[in-house]
Order: sequence, then C-alpha cells, then structure tokens
Amino acid sequence: MGLKILVDQVPEIIVIATGSSSFKLSQQVGEPLTGRKKVITLFPFSQQELLSVYNKFELKEQLEDFLIFGSYPEVITATSRNEKIDVITEIVNSYLLKDILSNEKIKGTRQIMDLLKLIAFQIGKEVSLNELASQVKLDVKTVGKYLDLFEKSFILYKLSPFSKNLKKEITMKSKYFFYDNGIRNGVILQFNKLSDRNDVGELFENFFVMERLKYLSNNSIYRNLYFWRTYDGQEIDLIEEGDGKLIAIEIKYSPMAKVKNIKSFTSTYTDTKIELVNSTNYLDYII
Repeated sequence: MGLKILVDQVPEIIVIATGSSSFKLSQQVGEPLTGRKKVITLFPFSQQELLSVYNKFELKEQLEDFLIFGSYPEVITATSRNEKIDVITEIVNSYLLKDILSNEKIKGTRQIMDLLKLIAFQIGKEVSLNELASQVKLDVKTVGKYLDLFEKSFILYKLSPFSKNLKKEITMKSKYFFYDNGIRNGVILQFNKLSDRNDVGELFENFFVMERLKYLSNNSIYRNLYFWRTYDGQEIDLIEEGDGKLIAIEIKYSPMAKVKNIKSFTSTYTDTKIELVNSTNYLDYII
C-alpha cells in the first residue's frame, strides 16, 4: 500500500522493490499494484550477460567452471577455486533456506536438506513424490509443499511433462533442476573436476536448461518448457512450445552423440525436428 501511495501521488517516481524470494513480494504487491508494476526475475548471471566480459571462446573455455561452480555474481567475481567453494558453501548454509525457514516457520532443517540432496542426485530424471516422501520420512503432501517452496524461493525449477493426449506419453511425474549448478553441487558438497565425476551429463543438462530459461526470459521470448517421455523409455530432454510451434531439443555433453530416431515422437508431431545440443554448439541457443 505504501508503494501504491508513492506511485499514485508522485507519478514521475520509479520504485525498485527487490527481494531474495518471491514469498513476501508476491503476497504483498499483487493486488494493490495491479497495472502499476512490472515483475523482473533476476537469475544468476546468464551466458548472454557474461558476453560483456568474455568472448565466446573464453566462455567455452570456462564451461567446466560454470558446470561446477555456477554463475552467482559473487562466484563469478571470486578469484580462486577455494574462494568460489567458500562463497557457495556460505550461500547454502546461511541463505539458501532462510526465507523458507523464517516465512513458513519450518523446523525440520535436516529433512529439508535431505530432500534437496535427493533432488540433486536426480537431475534430468523424473521425480516420484512417493519415493521422496518414503526416503525422507515425510508424508507426500509435506514433500509437495517443500518442493513448491523450493520453486518459489528460486532454488528449484520444475519441468513438467509434455503431452497432447498420446496414450503412451507419461504425464504425471515432473523433473526438477537447480536454478544454479553451483548451488546443486554445494548441496551435495561435490566440487571435483569433471574428469573425476560420473554426473557430467546431468550437470550439462541442468546448465543448459537453466541457461535456455534465462535466455528466453531476458529476451522476452514467451514459451512453455517441458520434457517428453513415453512408458517404453523414449525421451526428449526439452520441448519448447510457443506461437503454435514446438521445438524439440536433445541435450548431450559429448560432441560425439547423435540424435536418436524417435519415431513415436516424429510420427505424432510431424512438423517438429529434433535438434541436438552438445558442448560445442550450446552457445548458439543461449546467447
């Protein structure tokens, strides 16, 4: 109401109201500021934004760092590997759950972190709320509530399944990605080099999905994002829907990977070509 009075009484003023989560802002500025506000989501630095500092070659050279440490501003400006780890660890320990714990009066910090860790190990995979509930010893409704809070506080991004009522398509389980790779790795305390890891594909998929989301948002391109999968295991990592068209993207870290012929998809969505994104051409889609 205070912002409404300011804007109405002093028309020439521009007010920037910021917050680390959407909780209080969405609850308090919705109705009073209808027609008077524009909501801007500030993601961690995008590859497109970093072009003002690095050229394309330099961005590709630093891909491993982005996959491991992410692109929070303090992480980007950190001058050493240890400093990056310190920054991420501090964010995870001190700030990550602050809004959830304070606003929702939740006491089970350990169970919340256990839930985040389980999600961190299931990047790119469909998530079962029942299985999560069983593993963290919470009821399904509580797990669903926590996941919703993770979304609202910009920790997790939910990717829903795409379907046009094709019977074999799975339409129930969703996938979850971390808004930032560094936070994902900070939750499970894994900062080792890519050559020593077995989750490079998952890291690259998380990175690309979020960079694509940043690119679309920052350039005011309005599309719905999904994944596609059938019961017999055929899958497409990312589906974009907008302006009556579909874009299908397979995400593979290895430049040697090839697009699979997914007949059940191509025969159903005949106007859609499946594109392949890998570690050599990914910048073409996000800058």
